[in-house]
Amino acid sequence: MHIRRVSFDHPDALKLNDQVQAEYAVRYGDDGDATPMAAADFDPPHGTYLIAYDEDGTPVASGGWRAQDANDEGNLDGDAELKRMYVTDGMRGRGLARRILAALEEDARTAGRARMVLETGTKQPEAIALYTSSGYEPCAKFGYYRFHDASRCFAKDLRFAG
Repeated sequence: MHIRRVSFDHPDALKLNDQVQAEYAVRYGDDGDATPMAAADFDPPHGTYLIAYDEDGTPVASGGWRAQDANDEGNLDGDAELKRMYVTDGMRGRGLARRILAALEEDARTAGRARMVLETGTKQPEAIALYTSSGYEPCAKFGYYRFHDASRCFAKDLRFAG
């Protein structure tokens, strides 16, 4: 596996984003994640976006973080918000999400972010298991879905982790 930094609007990122959106639509019965995001949100040093490629150069996993500070959606100064963590069906169970998560945490820590935060949902139990087994703990709800019953938010302090 080769993990590469790309822009959020890179063709491979768009392809994987379409796949994860389709999965969200199936799981939640809607049109996918409606959280407003722009490609520039993931531009270093205020974010990054990673894609894992298999030995044939096929994009098989993705994830990114974007800087957030105190706002009216519940973020705190120094937050790095995890977005678009995804592994294609045939590549699940191989530790790719965990590798991408660790790389994103290290990148956010290096960028001076204080904590990594994420929002997931009750219909993504494997995501919740990944995050809790990686040191994430439930936190106050934030973001676009903070008022939705199925929303679950987690955080990990990056200042003491690593």
